[in-house]
Amino acid sequence: MADTKPALILHLAAGGEPLVFALPTEEETDLESKLAKFLKAGSVETFRTKEGAEVTVNFAQVAVAYVDDLQRKSKVFGLH
Repeated sequence: MADTKPALILHLAAGGEPLVFALPTEEETDLESKLAKFLKAGSVETFRTKEGAEVTVNFAQVAVAYVDDLQRKSKVFGLH
């Protein structure tokens, strides 16, 4: 099985290209389970990227947030 490359994908409410942050594999499940709560609350949260940098996100400015595998070739929502 190929290695996964999890990433946090953020689509800002103001539009533009999505922001993509590579995640350490161990952070993927924890962050993914909390995204809905962050968006609903419009909270400000900090997480660590794969490279070890800390990124702070104001989820009040985010329209859509999800964790995806950058290795995946097709990008059809709802299908795996």
